Amino acid sequence: MLSGRIALITGGSRGLGLLLARELGLAGCRVAICGRSGEALEWARVQLERQGINALCEVCDVSQRPQVERLVEHVRRQLGPIDVLVNNAGIMEVGPVQHMAVEDFQQALGVMFWGTVYAALAVYPDMVQRGGGHIVNITSIGGKVSVPHLLPYSTAKFAAVGFSEGLHAELARYGVKVLTVVPGLMRTGSYANVFVRSRPEREFTWFALAASLPLLSMDAERAARQIVRAMVHGRAEVLLSWPARLPAAVQGVLPGLTATVLGLVNRLILPPPGRAGGDRQRGGVVGQRLHSSLLDLATVWGRAAADRLQPPN
Repeated sequence: MLSGRIALITGGSRGLGLLLARELGLAGCRVAICGRSGEALEWARVQLERQGINALCEVCDVSQRPQVERLVEHVRRQLGPIDVLVNNAGIMEVGPVQHMAVEDFQQALGVMFWGTVYAALAVYPDMVQRGGGHIVNITSIGGKVSVPHLLPYSTAKFAAVGFSEGLHAELARYGVKVLTVVPGLMRTGSYANVFVRSRPEREFTWFALAASLPLLSMDAERAARQIVRAMVHGRAEVLLSWPARLPAAVQGVLPGLTATVLGLVNRLILPPPGRAGGDRQRGGVVGQRLHSSLLDLATVWGRAAADRLQPPN
Protein backbone atom coordinates (compact mmCIF):
# COMPACT_ATOMS: atom_id res chain seq x y z
CA MET A 1 0.00 0.00 0.00
CA LEU A 2 2.82 2.43 0.83
CA SER A 3 5.36 1.35 -1.75
CA GLY A 4 6.18 4.20 -4.10
CA ARG A 5 4.12 6.77 -2.15
CA ILE A 6 5.53 10.22 -1.44
CA ALA A 7 5.66 11.06 2.27
CA LEU A 8 6.51 14.41 3.85
CA ILE A 9 7.28 14.52 7.58
CA THR A 10 7.65 17.85 9.37
CA GLY A 11 9.96 17.89 12.36
CA GLY A 12 11.64 14.86 10.83
CA SER A 13 15.22 15.54 11.87
CA ARG A 14 14.97 13.93 15.31
CA GLY A 15 12.84 11.92 17.72
CA LEU A 16 9.48 10.60 16.63
CA GLY A 17 9.63 12.40 13.29
CA LEU A 18 12.87 10.64 12.40
CA LEU A 19 11.37 7.28 13.41
CA LEU A 20 8.27 7.88 11.30
CA ALA A 21 10.47 8.78 8.33
CA ARG A 22 12.33 5.52 8.88
CA GLU A 23 9.14 3.44 9.18
CA LEU A 24 7.62 4.98 6.06
CA GLY A 25 10.87 4.66 4.14
CA LEU A 26 11.26 1.00 5.06
CA ALA A 27 7.66 0.46 3.97
CA GLY A 28 8.59 1.70 0.51
CA CYS A 29 7.73 5.40 0.64
CA ARG A 30 9.88 8.05 -0.95
CA VAL A 31 10.54 10.29 2.01
CA ALA A 32 11.03 14.02 2.51
CA ILE A 33 11.71 15.55 5.91
CA CYS A 34 12.00 19.10 7.13
CA GLY A 35 13.33 20.83 10.23
CA ARG A 36 14.67 24.20 11.30
CA SER A 37 18.34 23.16 11.58
CA GLY A 38 20.41 22.26 8.55
CA GLU A 39 22.94 20.48 10.76
CA ALA A 40 20.27 18.32 12.40
CA LEU A 41 18.79 17.50 8.98
CA GLU A 42 22.17 16.38 7.68
CA TRP A 43 22.58 14.12 10.73
CA ALA A 44 19.10 12.69 10.10
CA ARG A 45 19.88 12.17 6.41
CA VAL A 46 22.90 10.07 7.35
CA GLN A 47 20.89 8.01 9.85
CA LEU A 48 18.22 7.27 7.25
CA GLU A 49 20.82 6.51 4.58
CA ARG A 50 22.26 3.82 6.85
CA GLN A 51 18.82 2.18 6.69
CA GLY A 52 18.86 2.35 2.89
CA ILE A 53 16.49 5.35 2.79
CA ASN A 54 17.39 8.25 0.53
CA ALA A 55 15.53 11.20 2.07
CA LEU A 56 15.00 14.65 0.64
CA CYS A 57 15.89 17.08 3.46
CA GLU A 58 14.71 20.70 3.53
CA VAL A 59 15.12 23.49 6.07
CA CYS A 60 11.72 24.91 6.95
CA ASP A 61 10.14 26.80 9.85
CA VAL A 62 6.57 25.51 9.70
CA SER A 63 5.25 28.52 11.60
CA GLN A 64 5.96 30.58 8.46
CA ARG A 65 3.34 29.97 5.77
CA PRO A 66 5.51 31.01 2.78
CA GLN A 67 8.20 28.55 3.86
CA VAL A 68 5.68 25.72 4.16
CA GLU A 69 4.23 26.45 0.74
CA ARG A 70 7.72 26.54 -0.80
CA LEU A 71 8.54 23.25 0.94
CA VAL A 72 5.45 21.50 -0.42
CA GLU A 73 6.05 22.81 -3.92
CA HIS A 74 9.70 21.73 -3.82
CA VAL A 75 8.78 18.21 -2.72
CA ARG A 76 6.26 18.00 -5.54
CA ARG A 77 8.86 19.06 -8.09
CA GLN A 78 11.55 16.73 -6.76
CA LEU A 79 9.51 13.64 -5.85
CA GLY A 80 5.94 14.06 -7.06
CA PRO A 81 2.53 14.73 -5.50
CA ILE A 82 2.46 14.18 -1.75
CA ASP A 83 0.47 11.09 -0.72
CA VAL A 84 1.27 11.14 3.02
CA LEU A 85 1.71 14.22 5.18
CA VAL A 86 2.83 13.79 8.78
CA ASN A 87 2.56 16.97 10.86
CA ASN A 88 5.00 16.28 13.66
CA ALA A 89 6.93 19.52 14.28
CA GLY A 90 6.73 20.73 17.86
CA ILE A 91 8.29 22.81 20.60
CA MET A 92 7.82 22.78 24.37
CA GLU A 93 8.13 25.27 27.22
CA VAL A 94 8.02 23.89 30.78
CA GLY A 95 7.12 26.11 33.71
CA PRO A 96 4.25 27.77 35.58
CA VAL A 97 1.93 30.18 33.79
CA GLN A 98 3.30 33.06 35.89
CA HIS A 99 6.52 32.77 33.91
CA MET A 100 4.96 32.44 30.46
CA ALA A 101 4.55 35.44 28.16
CA VAL A 102 2.10 36.02 25.35
CA GLU A 103 4.97 35.33 22.95
CA ASP A 104 5.31 31.79 24.33
CA PHE A 105 1.70 31.06 23.42
CA GLN A 106 2.14 32.65 20.00
CA GLN A 107 5.24 30.58 19.28
CA ALA A 108 3.59 27.34 20.39
CA LEU A 109 0.51 28.02 18.27
CA GLY A 110 2.69 29.07 15.35
CA VAL A 111 4.53 25.74 15.22
CA MET A 112 2.00 23.19 16.45
CA PHE A 113 -1.29 24.67 15.27
CA TRP A 114 -0.58 26.99 12.36
CA GLY A 115 2.24 24.76 11.11
CA THR A 116 -0.24 21.89 10.97
CA VAL A 117 -2.84 24.05 9.24
CA TYR A 118 -0.43 25.49 6.68
CA ALA A 119 0.91 22.08 5.64
CA ALA A 120 -2.51 20.39 5.53
CA LEU A 121 -4.07 23.18 3.46
CA ALA A 122 -1.12 23.05 1.06
CA VAL A 123 -1.45 19.32 0.32
CA TYR A 124 -5.11 18.36 0.63
CA PRO A 125 -6.42 19.88 -2.66
CA ASP A 126 -4.17 17.55 -4.69
CA MET A 127 -5.25 14.63 -2.52
CA VAL A 128 -8.92 15.45 -3.11
CA GLN A 129 -8.30 15.72 -6.84
CA ARG A 130 -6.60 12.31 -6.88
CA GLY A 131 -9.26 10.76 -4.63
CA GLY A 132 -6.98 9.67 -1.81
CA GLY A 133 -4.18 10.45 0.59
CA HIS A 134 -3.25 10.45 4.25
CA ILE A 135 -2.77 13.36 6.64
CA VAL A 136 -1.37 12.34 10.03
CA ASN A 137 -1.44 14.96 12.78
CA ILE A 138 0.72 14.23 15.82
CA THR A 139 -1.03 15.93 18.73
CA SER A 140 -0.73 14.98 22.42
CA ILE A 141 -2.65 13.96 25.50
CA GLY A 142 -2.04 17.63 26.29
CA GLY A 143 -4.59 18.31 23.54
CA LYS A 144 -7.23 16.34 25.43
CA VAL A 145 -6.31 17.16 29.05
CA SER A 146 -4.46 20.40 29.74
CA VAL A 147 -1.37 19.61 31.80
CA PRO A 148 -0.02 22.07 34.43
CA HIS A 149 3.31 23.74 33.63
CA LEU A 150 2.78 23.02 29.92
CA LEU A 151 0.08 25.58 29.18
CA PRO A 152 1.34 27.05 25.85
CA TYR A 153 1.99 23.50 24.61
CA SER A 154 -1.44 22.23 25.69
CA THR A 155 -3.17 25.26 24.20
CA ALA A 156 -1.60 24.63 20.80
CA LYS A 157 -2.29 20.89 20.96
CA PHE A 158 -5.97 21.45 21.84
CA ALA A 159 -6.25 23.62 18.73
CA ALA A 160 -4.48 20.98 16.63
CA VAL A 161 -6.84 18.24 17.87
CA GLY A 162 -9.88 20.31 16.93
CA PHE A 163 -8.51 21.06 13.49
CA SER A 164 -7.54 17.45 12.88
CA GLU A 165 -10.89 16.00 13.94
CA GLY A 166 -12.80 18.51 11.83
CA LEU A 167 -10.55 17.93 8.83
CA HIS A 168 -11.18 14.19 9.09
CA ALA A 169 -14.94 14.76 8.97
CA GLU A 170 -14.74 17.06 5.97
CA LEU A 171 -12.27 15.14 3.80
CA ALA A 172 -13.57 11.61 4.37
CA ARG A 173 -16.10 11.99 1.55
CA TYR A 174 -13.23 12.52 -0.91
CA GLY A 175 -11.25 9.47 0.14
CA VAL A 176 -8.65 11.49 2.07
CA LYS A 177 -7.95 9.94 5.47
CA VAL A 178 -6.97 12.14 8.41
CA LEU A 179 -5.50 10.49 11.50
CA THR A 180 -5.30 12.27 14.85
CA VAL A 181 -2.49 10.78 16.93
CA VAL A 182 -2.74 11.37 20.69
CA PRO A 183 0.41 10.13 22.44
CA GLY A 184 1.50 10.51 26.01
CA LEU A 185 5.15 11.12 26.74
CA MET A 186 7.57 9.13 24.60
CA ARG A 187 11.16 8.17 25.20
CA THR A 188 12.89 10.15 22.45
CA GLY A 189 15.46 12.00 24.56
CA SER A 190 13.75 15.25 23.62
CA TYR A 191 13.61 16.44 27.23
CA ALA A 192 17.09 17.85 26.66
CA ASN A 193 15.63 20.18 24.01
CA VAL A 194 12.69 21.60 25.98
CA PHE A 195 12.95 25.08 27.43
CA VAL A 196 12.45 25.44 31.17
CA ARG A 197 11.53 28.52 33.18
CA SER A 198 11.03 29.68 36.77
CA ARG A 199 12.97 27.08 38.82
CA PRO A 200 14.92 25.50 35.95
CA GLU A 201 16.58 22.67 37.88
CA ARG A 202 13.32 21.49 39.45
CA GLU A 203 11.28 21.92 36.26
CA PHE A 204 13.87 20.01 34.26
CA THR A 205 14.03 17.21 36.84
CA TRP A 206 10.32 16.40 36.92
CA PHE A 207 9.98 16.56 33.16
CA ALA A 208 13.11 14.50 32.46
CA LEU A 209 11.88 11.79 34.83
CA ALA A 210 8.40 11.73 33.29
CA ALA A 211 9.84 11.54 29.77
CA SER A 212 12.27 8.73 30.66
CA LEU A 213 10.72 6.28 33.12
CA PRO A 214 9.09 3.29 31.37
CA LEU A 215 5.89 3.40 33.45
CA LEU A 216 5.28 7.02 32.45
CA SER A 217 6.65 7.16 28.92
CA MET A 218 6.32 4.99 25.82
CA ASP A 219 9.02 3.43 23.68
CA ALA A 220 9.21 5.71 20.65
CA GLU A 221 9.99 2.96 18.15
CA ARG A 222 6.85 1.11 19.18
CA ALA A 223 4.86 4.34 18.93
CA ALA A 224 6.08 4.94 15.37
CA ARG A 225 5.05 1.45 14.30
CA GLN A 226 1.60 1.86 15.84
CA ILE A 227 1.10 5.21 14.13
CA VAL A 228 1.95 3.85 10.68
CA ARG A 229 -0.29 0.83 11.28
CA ALA A 230 -3.20 3.06 12.33
CA MET A 231 -2.68 5.18 9.21
CA VAL A 232 -2.67 2.16 6.90
CA HIS A 233 -5.87 0.88 8.53
CA GLY A 234 -7.57 4.21 7.95
CA ARG A 235 -8.29 4.97 11.59
CA ALA A 236 -9.55 8.41 12.61
CA GLU A 237 -7.74 8.53 15.97
CA VAL A 238 -5.20 6.58 17.95
CA LEU A 239 -4.29 7.10 21.61
CA LEU A 240 -0.88 5.72 22.47
CA SER A 241 -0.06 4.23 25.90
CA TRP A 242 -2.09 4.09 29.09
CA PRO A 243 -0.84 7.49 30.35
CA ALA A 244 -2.74 8.93 27.36
CA ARG A 245 -5.76 6.61 27.32
CA LEU A 246 -6.59 6.79 31.03
CA PRO A 247 -6.67 10.60 31.45
CA ALA A 248 -8.58 10.99 28.18
CA ALA A 249 -11.17 8.43 29.30
CA VAL A 250 -11.59 10.03 32.72
CA GLN A 251 -11.80 13.50 31.19
CA GLY A 252 -14.58 12.33 28.89
CA VAL A 253 -16.67 10.92 31.75
CA LEU A 254 -15.65 12.96 34.80
CA PRO A 255 -14.03 16.22 33.70
CA GLY A 256 -14.40 17.71 37.17
CA LEU A 257 -12.37 14.88 38.67
CA THR A 258 -9.61 15.37 36.13
CA ALA A 259 -9.44 19.07 36.94
CA THR A 260 -9.28 18.33 40.67
CA VAL A 261 -6.51 15.75 40.28
CA LEU A 262 -4.42 18.01 38.05
CA GLY A 263 -4.88 20.84 40.53
CA LEU A 264 -3.54 18.60 43.29
CA VAL A 265 -0.61 17.53 41.11
CA ASN A 266 0.23 21.16 40.48
CA ARG A 267 -0.04 22.01 44.17
CA LEU A 268 1.67 18.99 45.72
CA ILE A 269 4.16 17.70 43.14
CA LEU A 270 5.15 20.38 40.64
CA PRO A 271 7.47 23.22 41.69
CA PRO A 272 5.88 26.49 42.80
CA PRO A 273 6.66 29.62 40.78
CA GLY A 274 10.10 31.05 41.37
CA ARG A 275 11.19 34.65 41.46
CA ALA A 276 10.13 36.94 38.66
CA GLY A 277 12.46 37.39 35.72
CA GLY A 278 15.11 35.09 34.30
CA ASP A 279 15.45 33.79 30.78
CA ARG A 280 14.29 30.42 29.58
CA GLN A 281 16.99 27.77 29.57
CA ARG A 282 17.45 24.69 27.42
CA GLY A 283 16.92 21.46 29.31
CA GLY A 284 20.20 19.88 28.27
CA VAL A 285 22.18 22.82 29.64
CA VAL A 286 20.31 22.64 32.94
CA GLY A 287 20.90 18.88 33.14
CA GLN A 288 24.63 19.29 32.68
CA ARG A 289 24.69 21.93 35.39
CA LEU A 290 22.91 19.66 37.86
CA HIS A 291 25.64 16.96 37.84
CA SER A 292 23.20 14.55 39.51
CA SER A 293 24.24 10.90 39.36
CA LEU A 294 20.85 9.91 40.78
CA LEU A 295 19.01 11.75 38.00
CA ASP A 296 21.38 10.24 35.43
CA LEU A 297 20.53 6.78 36.76
CA ALA A 298 16.77 7.45 36.69
CA THR A 299 16.87 8.82 33.15
CA VAL A 300 19.04 6.07 31.66
CA TRP A 301 16.23 5.03 29.28
CA GLY A 302 15.76 8.59 28.08
CA ARG A 303 19.47 9.12 27.55
CA ALA A 304 19.68 5.87 25.57
CA ALA A 305 16.87 7.14 23.35
CA ALA A 306 18.67 10.46 22.91
CA ASP A 307 21.77 8.64 21.70
CA ARG A 308 19.68 7.00 18.96
CA LEU A 309 17.25 9.75 18.06
CA GLN A 310 18.79 13.15 18.80
CA PRO A 311 21.57 14.82 16.81
CA PRO A 312 24.67 15.72 18.83
CA ASN A 313 24.65 19.27 20.17
